[in-house]
Amino acid sequence: MKIKSQRDFASGLMFIAIGASFAVGALGYNFGDSAKPGPAFFPFGLGVMLAVLGAAVLFKALTIESDDGDPIGGIAWRPLLIIVGSVVGFGLLLPRLGMVVTLPLLIVVSAMAGDEFHWPSAVLSGALITALSWAVFIKGLGLTIPLWPVFLG
Repeated sequence: MKIKSQRDFASGLMFIAIGASFAVGALGYNFGDSAKPGPAFFPFGLGVMLAVLGAAVLFKALTIESDDGDPIGGIAWRPLLIIVGSVVGFGLLLPRLGMVVTLPLLIVVSAMAGDEFHWPSAVLSGALITALSWAVFIKGLGLTIPLWPVFLG
């Protein structure tokens, strides 16, 4: 069988691998039942859905013809490193600087990975996402996420 789209083939394999690993990893937790799902219920379901999506993309790559085989291009290292670095930075800084500082910082730094970065829209997005995150996670769900930097008490 001939691969008709290299990009879709690689994407499908990646989705299947990630989905299967999440589903297998969730098997170590309690599933619970449909009335009271356990901690394995959600990651297992998402993992299976991602693997099924990957299988569909893989099937498309093997059956539907594409222009010049859709070759895989080079890896965009700069955006990849900026996004991964900002997420790691968020995880490290949140306990120390709180959500009000760390989340807008994550949004602005992540926005710099794109080709069309604009300060006003990045700052506005950071403010809106921070307000929504406060409303959902702290006010709505009652999670104990630090809101302000530690040095402000």
